[in-house]
Amino acid sequence: MRDSIENLGQFDIVYSWRVLHHTGSMWQALENVAALVKSGGALFIAIYNDQGKQSRRWRSIKKAYNRLPANFRFLVLWPAFLKMWWKRLLKDALAGQPRYSFRHYKTLRGMSLWHDVVDWVGGYPFEVAKPEQIFDFYYQRGFYLARVTTQAGDLATFRRKNKTL
Repeated sequence: MRDSIENLGQFDIVYSWRVLHHTGSMWQALENVAALVKSGGALFIAIYNDQGKQSRRWRSIKKAYNRLPANFRFLVLWPAFLKMWWKRLLKDALAGQPRYSFRHYKTLRGMSLWHDVVDWVGGYPFEVAKPEQIFDFYYQRGFYLARVTTQAGDLATFRRKNKTL
């Protein structure tokens, strides 16, 4: 694998958004992309933030979902859907109108709300790291931090703040 990475060459910009933590070997993947960045180049990554118990709970849910036969995965999907969206659905119901536009979800996200839930729940392997772990890891390899954005909690809040819905 290492030979394959080295054969790719080096680049001014290396960009990996929400991918490396799904490889099953996140730290090795982080190491691999570092080798692809030219001296003076930039590395852009997004890794799931370690949120302690919540992250461990989601890992267990994702693992359970992927172990189930396809006909039984709804047993994990429906509770996950409610966990992820109950607050927004309740707010919309109480307001009498959908402030969070479920009708336009597919246009804004590129997939339906349901498929987004399936994508989230099915995303296993699933690894996480604290921002300082990522910082230290790359600092030891000669990188410096130009910018960091962290998010913990409600997915809807994150999507609104980041204009991805």
